Amino acid sequence: MAVTTLEPQQSSHRWPFLLPDGQRFLFYALGAPATAGIYLGALDGSAPTRLMPADSAGVYLSEGTGPQAAFRSSRPGRGDAVREGGWLLWVRAGTLTAQRMDLGQNALTGEPVALADGVAASGTFQSALSVAANGLVAYRNAGGNQRQLTWVDRSGTTLGTLGAPDENNPQYPSVSPDGRRVAVTRKVQGNTDLWLMDGARLTRFTFDAGVDQLPIWWPDGSRIVFNSNRTGQFDLYQQLASGTAVEDRLVASDQFKTPTSVAADGRFLLYFSLDPQTSEDLWIVPVSGDRTPFVFLKTPFRELSGVFSPDGRWVAYMADQSGRMEIYVRPFTAAPASGVGADVATGQWQISTAGGVYPQWRSDGKELFYVSPAGDMMAATITARGATLEAGAPVTLFPRRIFGGRGDPSPIRAYDVARDGRFVINAVVAEVTPPITLLMNWRPDGNK
Repeated sequence: MAVTTLEPQQSSHRWPFLLPDGQRFLFYALGAPATAGIYLGALDGSAPTRLMPADSAGVYLSEGTGPQAAFRSSRPGRGDAVREGGWLLWVRAGTLTAQRMDLGQNALTGEPVALADGVAASGTFQSALSVAANGLVAYRNAGGNQRQLTWVDRSGTTLGTLGAPDENNPQYPSVSPDGRRVAVTRKVQGNTDLWLMDGARLTRFTFDAGVDQLPIWWPDGSRIVFNSNRTGQFDLYQQLASGTAVEDRLVASDQFKTPTSVAADGRFLLYFSLDPQTSEDLWIVPVSGDRTPFVFLKTPFRELSGVFSPDGRWVAYMADQSGRMEIYVRPFTAAPASGVGADVATGQWQISTAGGVYPQWRSDGKELFYVSPAGDMMAATITARGATLEAGAPVTLFPRRIFGGRGDPSPIRAYDVARDGRFVINAVVAEVTPPITLLMNWRPDGNK
């Protein structure tokens, strides 16, 4: 039974934290800035209360440090509830922060208190903060991990770097068609935006308060496509690479969407969309005319990260129909005019043989690259013969662990390939497991 319902401009609810009364819980709503934040919900499904805007989840610390000091108020609205609660803890701009929480009034009171600095922010699927019933607080420290976008050749030899080592973890690199710039996603001071890297120069590209991520260059280098939750859902936008003019929304729906490829002739955008019934499916939208999206591949399995071949005749993608993620290719035939009536041809060829994620084509279409479950860069030759395709045995190009290049089927694109054959990878420069700090016997205001 669902106990929360997405509100307008929200894309997901996550990180539930059950309160000591066993009836209410904290959760985090991801969405547009006007609706994102920490909420107080109830298991009876009643309307939640937004406690504060925030970019991380919150946890609840009962007043006192032992079970005898646990939450003692009755359920709200029943009898004379004791106006006593505890503290809401969350991470704000790297600072572990606490504020009194009146559970009788479902509200925060007083002023925030800083507990510790240098605290890691919550990730997409994990929190950096936890509390125990006895009052013990645990948090993960920030820092220690640095990534650097690095140019390598097909043997893995380093050719150069982009920018300095970066603790803001530049992700989802996308190389411009001329090979001079790389668009990335960076989270700086709690805000996720697109940035452009040109050698040592780093400039911010998007400025919206929402999450802007997953850039894809247009084939002629004139535009960048990305997804953003500025209206609540993760819709698809395009923006001129010059930064002029406002963003143009290409696809809007109530499902999470990730852009992955633009056809070489600029007529079609390929993306995957998360359907609650069928998981991720591949969709295509014509970028001119009425822009009505149509399904490329929709099955009970997961299909992600589709990319058009350079000649537009094939689509490579990853799917878990065998029980693990593998790389496949299917043909694609577009109508010659507006794209209306485009035909998704039949046929399928498996390219990887031992698992694989994140396919990318060589610029001439005669080779497919992908990342193995171990994080190695792989390649397989591709030979098209009319309406059929032959794939060579996959080979390892370089056994180098790429950050984010695991067999985990997430939307993270851990590398890209320039037209001249160079690879840009998110290399691990320094990786130190951040320590977990325990905060014991914290007694704000003397616990009076």
